[in-house]
Amino acid sequence: MSSTLRALKPKHAHNELLDRYLDVRGRTEALIAPLSAEDMVVQSMSDASPAKWHIAHTSWFFETFLLAPQLANYSAFDPSFSYLFNSYYEALGPRHPRPERGLMTRPGADHVLAYRKHVDQHMNALLQTPPSAANHKLIELGLAHEEQHQELLLMDILHLFSTSSLKPEYDRRWPKTPGGRKGQFKAHAGGLVEIGQQGEGFAFDNEGPRHTTYLQPFEISDRLVTNGQWLAFMDDGGYSRPELWLAEGWDIVSSQQWQSPFYWQPGQGWSQMSLRGLEPIDLDAPVTHISYYEAAAFACWAEARLPTEAEWEAAAQSGYLQQVDDVAWQWTQSPYSPYPGFRPAPGAVGEYNGKFMINQMVLRGGANFTSPGHTRLSYRNFFHPEKRWVLNGLRLARDCQKVITDDHSSFRRDVLNGLAADHKSIPPKYFYDATGSELFEAICKTPEYYPTRAETRLLSAVAGEIAATFAPGSALVEFGSGASDKTCLLLDAAPHLGAYVPIDICPDALQQAAQRLTERYPALSVIPQTGDFTRTLALPAAISHRPRVGFFPGSTIGNFNHQQAVAFLKSAKTILGNDAQFIVGVDMVKPAAILESAYDDAAGVTASFNKNLLVRINRELGADFDLSNFAHQARWNPIKQRMEMHLLSLIGQTVTIAGQRFTFAEGESLHTENSHKFSVESFTAMVAEAGWTVAQHWISDAPQVGLFRLTQKTG
Repeated sequence: MSSTLRALKPKHAHNELLDRYLDVRGRTEALIAPLSAEDMVVQSMSDASPAKWHIAHTSWFFETFLLAPQLANYSAFDPSFSYLFNSYYEALGPRHPRPERGLMTRPGADHVLAYRKHVDQHMNALLQTPPSAANHKLIELGLAHEEQHQELLLMDILHLFSTSSLKPEYDRRWPKTPGGRKGQFKAHAGGLVEIGQQGEGFAFDNEGPRHTTYLQPFEISDRLVTNGQWLAFMDDGGYSRPELWLAEGWDIVSSQQWQSPFYWQPGQGWSQMSLRGLEPIDLDAPVTHISYYEAAAFACWAEARLPTEAEWEAAAQSGYLQQVDDVAWQWTQSPYSPYPGFRPAPGAVGEYNGKFMINQMVLRGGANFTSPGHTRLSYRNFFHPEKRWVLNGLRLARDCQKVITDDHSSFRRDVLNGLAADHKSIPPKYFYDATGSELFEAICKTPEYYPTRAETRLLSAVAGEIAATFAPGSALVEFGSGASDKTCLLLDAAPHLGAYVPIDICPDALQQAAQRLTERYPALSVIPQTGDFTRTLALPAAISHRPRVGFFPGSTIGNFNHQQAVAFLKSAKTILGNDAQFIVGVDMVKPAAILESAYDDAAGVTASFNKNLLVRINRELGADFDLSNFAHQARWNPIKQRMEMHLLSLIGQTVTIAGQRFTFAEGESLHTENSHKFSVESFTAMVAEAGWTVAQHWISDAPQVGLFRLTQKTG
């Protein structure tokens, strides 16, 4: 960060918008710090821009759209810059030709940095007064625009350095994408899904309007295609087999003689140019810098296809995907076109996205070069299909062999997928058949299991304070309601509630609880809903007119990994709608001895609960698990801050499920549950990723648990 930005930041730390402005601007300056003055001038191809142009253009945006029209007595730093650093805004007049940006040796880098300083000083003055809603949106657009150019800056630097005979490093410490297992196909039932931006936070105009679309059942890989898989494609003649290629792609691969991904170089083994310089290919890392045509050819070779952008977003919302936004942008087979009801913004900023909705393909996710916090699951990136200098990769999809229509099919699919994985696991939601639900109620009564008692005491103490935030006639929507015992504490404190919608995967437990509550609260409309609350559900039409309050007690959010938890919180936003609030129970970090005792009680109730999962698989899927060959194990993982439950195989054995055989080595575990523990800070940060903000929180006496009241994040 420059001395100017450092001087501004602490003085105005109370001004959140100014703080964000300074953080984004400071990151750009940090990214150019490794570059020489010569590095900043050169344009290595017509698609790229010199670093100097990027840092000038991002300042031009703020000067043109905010300072000139909004700041009294503002004087342009240099009138010629409106011509030199306009990118494509036709409404603002002529501009310097893009392919000739590298010919501008003047203004020099020092003069451009002085321009940035000038703009920053005047933006500081402008932001001393809270902006209007329209100007706030423009500032957010300008910051998102600069974050886009931060990523472009890195891609352009990589291309520039790749053309050098020296193959120089930009930053030898730039993080590598770790290798890992190959992707596994995960089935999605399809049906009606909602995609597009939701809530009040910033989004580009092309991410909306949010709308409903229908998907056929499909399968999608949970991870990206690896370099090793791509090498197999090459070894099988992938670049010389016209039957794999789209016609335009074959014309390009033939005329330009493509033989490998863009930055691969042959030698004694393949190497790849990166921001760390030239380095050997990691066969287990995802392949990157491939065109849409190459991605489609590989998918054809792999007897698969590319996902549509709606499939990608629905799968990401469901928490199926790994390597979502931190490796490489992922090609989809969707052309870049407007969503139903899309209208570009009026004026010059309306040229930002809408004018490019032709001859381009959508990419989803994010990349190793993407600025932190820049993307969302609804983010729509787009490039022409031949582009390879972009940091892009691919994720495979395919049509389902048969339609998935019910919870039994989902159970079968998830069990088979989980046992086929390198590290065997089954989602914990399948614990809760009728027997499992009864066993969990028994666990809650064991002397070692503190969470239920601690949360009940805390909720009893603060229920009135929480209920006071509910609007009259609100609908309380409980995710994973079970027996709904704790819910009564809220219902007793909030007689002004109009409806209660318990959602649970177990229909028997749900109906029993709903009947009890209907008898206890005859004036309350109780509308039970059977379903998997981890997926986006449609709430009953009977509560469509009511304000909504989500309720998720029991520290169940700790059962998800970080990505799944964020996906669930985003899904809950969709289900509950705008202006809803969400009451979430959380278990706090505490000594390992207390935690391990709670998950391995002396009476063995938790062990029976864990093994009942095998009983259910035997009963419903015709498996042949021998329960005596497995032992319950509970252990604290201090690195991931979570309790883990496993079923440990006591011998080497083979189990058959639905005609498929799965081998367990002696000592191998089947991972059945995680229960993450949080601090106030870690939970607050996680919910912010999903667009919620913590409005209030309450922490119990030791052993500590927490209740958090979330509201929709704005700004």
